[in-house]
Amino acid sequence: MLVLLLLSATASLHAQHRARARALGVVPGTLPPGRHNAITDVAGVRVGHATVREGDSVRTGVTAILPHGGNIFFDRVPAAIYVGNGFGKLIGLTQVAELGELETPILLTCTLCVWRAADALVARLLAAPGMEQVRSINPVVGETNDGYALNAIRRRPIAPVHVHAALEGAMGGPVPEGSVGAGTGTVAFGWKGGMGTSSRRVTAADSGWTVGVIVQTNFGGDLHILGVPVGRELGRKGLARPGSIMIVVATDAPVLSRNLQRLAARAIIGLGRTGSVMDNGSGDYVIAFSTHPAVRRHPRTERHSSAELGDDAMSPLFQAVVEATEEAIYNSLFTATTERAGGNIVEALPVEAALEILRKRGALR
Repeated sequence: MLVLLLLSATASLHAQHRARARALGVVPGTLPPGRHNAITDVAGVRVGHATVREGDSVRTGVTAILPHGGNIFFDRVPAAIYVGNGFGKLIGLTQVAELGELETPILLTCTLCVWRAADALVARLLAAPGMEQVRSINPVVGETNDGYALNAIRRRPIAPVHVHAALEGAMGGPVPEGSVGAGTGTVAFGWKGGMGTSSRRVTAADSGWTVGVIVQTNFGGDLHILGVPVGRELGRKGLARPGSIMIVVATDAPVLSRNLQRLAARAIIGLGRTGSVMDNGSGDYVIAFSTHPAVRRHPRTERHSSAELGDDAMSPLFQAVVEATEEAIYNSLFTATTERAGGNIVEALPVEAALEILRKRGALR
């Protein structure tokens, strides 16, 4: 466990060495970010990574997103899932769709590891204090396929120790990005993909709210940055190789599952701005939840009463999720580092060349 955690910490520091998009003048939209420009700007949300690098063939990991610091099974948050394209293995989808709530942390990992990650999560939760009488748990585990270039995915390398490390290491504050956790072996637009995050602050009704996004990028397309066809300028004219993206959206606004699904749907606009067309083999999923105390649910409560935002108050949140999703994807590319495995090399995005293209188009702030 100690070796694993040390490897994860080293990988996280390495991933953070490259500057984030905003620090280099790549600033999508008009709304201000939160303090850390991360999903953890939504109070209570924590993120943990376990990065798995074994020999010359395994490059993968687990990322855990926790809505709050309590027992989520007994203090559930409203949630919704939007499916952009359903070529994927998202465990727990149907119960979230049916009940509109989340009762476990969210895990992200590699395609052939979702069942192992889910089993480890369930075992951990069943062993927790107060869970002795629980007979059903709906783990939510998403994935992208990192087995095309960097990960020996048929080995199904994720084990309980990795899931435990991601959950135990989950923290608020700045979130490591790039080639870390579930993004260790991913590829986006032909360059190294990875984990990315961003947030936005909005004013809705009579209060201010935060919307935060974290992404696991592993998809193809015609890379656009701030509307500029950077991929083409760098000699990439779009990639036919299928891929996927997992998008997790958190907000502290009092929003229930119906409007959370509407919020999740708008994240796809941010994805589209970067050049994805959600091809046939792409699994594009958005999981959205609210952490507001007034809309949380205990499973044994027979009647709920909560004051949720009205439909008209959702528009600023829609703008926020579009901008944050776009920037989170850029951050996954800008912070990712070149990876080598199994005789393959996936180069990091040539950031300086990309910035020069954007300067010539007057796109940088």
